[in-house]
Amino acid sequence: MRLRVGKRGRIVLPKQIREALGIDEGDEVIVEVGDVIVIRSSKRSVDADKLREILRAHAKELAGIPTRKEPRPGDLAKTSLEEEFE
Repeated sequence: MRLRVGKRGRIVLPKQIREALGIDEGDEVIVEVGDVIVIRSSKRSVDADKLREILRAHAKELAGIPTRKEPRPGDLAKTSLEEEFE
């Protein structure tokens, strides 16, 4: 999954990921920096299979929306999730 870093350096974790990991507002997460950046919940370990299942179900739900259309390159260039949730 690709996430965009907002103007203030924020990354918005989608609701499905927060729910799957049990992350609530105000919770701490652990960020590990190496060749890649890894963000993990400080509450518990992640069940990768469960997370995949939740994300697949979400994708299926989105695909079932009749008025939904895939964005074209550039359509979301000026969209900021960071500003949406402030």
